[in-house]
Amino acid sequence: MRFIGSAVITCISFFIFSCSGSRYSVANAHAHNDYAHPIPFYTAWDAGFGSIEADVFAVDDSLYVAHDSSDMHPSRSLQRLYIQPLLMAMEKPEHFVRLLVDIKKDYKRSLELLIREIKPLLPYLTTTENTNRITLLVTGSRPVPADYDQYPSYIFFDDDLKQPHTPEQWKRVGLVSLPFNKISKWEGTGEIDAISRQAIQHKIDSVHAAGKPIRFWAAPDTPESWKLQKQLHADLIGTDKISDLTGWMQAGRK
Repeated sequence: MRFIGSAVITCISFFIFSCSGSRYSVANAHAHNDYAHPIPFYTAWDAGFGSIEADVFAVDDSLYVAHDSSDMHPSRSLQRLYIQPLLMAMEKPEHFVRLLVDIKKDYKRSLELLIREIKPLLPYLTTTENTNRITLLVTGSRPVPADYDQYPSYIFFDDDLKQPHTPEQWKRVGLVSLPFNKISKWEGTGEIDAISRQAIQHKIDSVHAAGKPIRFWAAPDTPESWKLQKQLHADLIGTDKISDLTGWMQAGRK
């Protein structure tokens, strides 16, 4: 792993799951490809998910939500599916959430549009100076760490540990996301082998030592996998099965 060198990083207050790994709730759940569900945003939000992800493409003067360019439609804009619902949701009791905006291509144009479209939510966005109810994270195609300071302090970046950071750049990292299937070939049923378990634990512990939360993508979407990630203290557990993971979390299974 490639972390910053000598800076001492402490746990940031807007972590949904503490670095000590003290407890779990549905707030530790991440809605992967949330827009693919019959009711985007609301299904995960109403279940209490603490993290929601949407893929976006820049088209003309708007960000459209889609997995690939063939799926784009004007009715499925980031503004309509996520920004407006979040704005209305802020009128309800407190619920902290990460919004992951996965930029599929052309991050420069996409970030220009995101900065413009996110304006209604500015009063609710976490910044490098203040914790708030929404933490905006840019993932997928994104700038190099040296360019992070060109963007407003309410934009945080998802990181894959492939590039070194200065201490100031590291402050702009709000989450570390790693591919589970590059660490282990375990398919989420039966017992995981000891070497894979140790490798996953090492990734989690190293990221926590650097003061950041961690999630895995391309992890098996099974109760056995959820259990493993919980036992090893991954901060967010991703799923395409919102109702199943919600029920599993609420049951308090260990």
